[in-house]
Amino acid sequence: MEKRRFGRTGHESTVAIFGAAAFSEISQEKADEVMEYVLSMEINHIDVAPSYGEAETRLGPWLDKERDRFFLGCKTTERSKDAAAEELRRSLDLLRVDRFDLFQLHAVTSMDELDQVTSTGGALEAVLEAKEEGLLDYIGITGHGLEVPKVFLEAIARYEFDSVLFPINFVLYDNPTYQDNVHTLLQTCQELDIGTMIIKHIARGPWGDNEKTHTTWYRPFEEKDWIQNCVDFALSQPITGICTPGDINLLPLVVEACQNFQPMNPVNQEELISKTEQFEPLFV
Repeated sequence: MEKRRFGRTGHESTVAIFGAAAFSEISQEKADEVMEYVLSMEINHIDVAPSYGEAETRLGPWLDKERDRFFLGCKTTERSKDAAAEELRRSLDLLRVDRFDLFQLHAVTSMDELDQVTSTGGALEAVLEAKEEGLLDYIGITGHGLEVPKVFLEAIARYEFDSVLFPINFVLYDNPTYQDNVHTLLQTCQELDIGTMIIKHIARGPWGDNEKTHTTWYRPFEEKDWIQNCVDFALSQPITGICTPGDINLLPLVVEACQNFQPMNPVNQEELISKTEQFEPLFV
């Protein structure tokens, strides 16, 4: 599988980054099977968070013995310094590690939330202090929604984050404002050598009234050809990699698509975007 440099961290991350949200509601036995698969595919980067149900508990036994095989990123949704510091240390305990490679301010979706985490007494202060203590090496920010590219541009102006994580898919790119803002953000990340992780690359829209057949909070593409198109589209942008979806049954399909990735030229990207009228935007 292709590897790409994760910004100034210098880590050569596999383009498939294991999204541990897939472990939110599964047994340890099933999680063990999935981790054997992850190792067999030589995936070397994990993204996890306390908000992902049982994920930290399920990963702990594996990181206890396989820590050196993974670049490990964790997150906090807490907004205050004290709460974030407490959550960070609890995550270290549950994951059975003594440090994170990356720790991220999670789900920062608006300017108000950015103000909360970057203000005096905000979560960023806790993360910076943890870095000084040697509990983590790099600091990132994650978010969801149409405003995120603009929020992240402001975030980078306030603090030079080492990574960003946000959505890209061809359905979202039918929104010209979102597409333009993403292009500006990605260009800025390239200039500042900031790592970029992408989520929701296989999202076809919200669940709405459809039967929920997967543990992803969005309705995913399920067909192999569509998943390949989605992965090719996302990885054809100037990004580091994509976080695999929060459903263990979709994991092998996305990993296979990453292994078979072929760059999609601009003409074919526009052709794919032209098909978005068949689907409903995830964010409105």
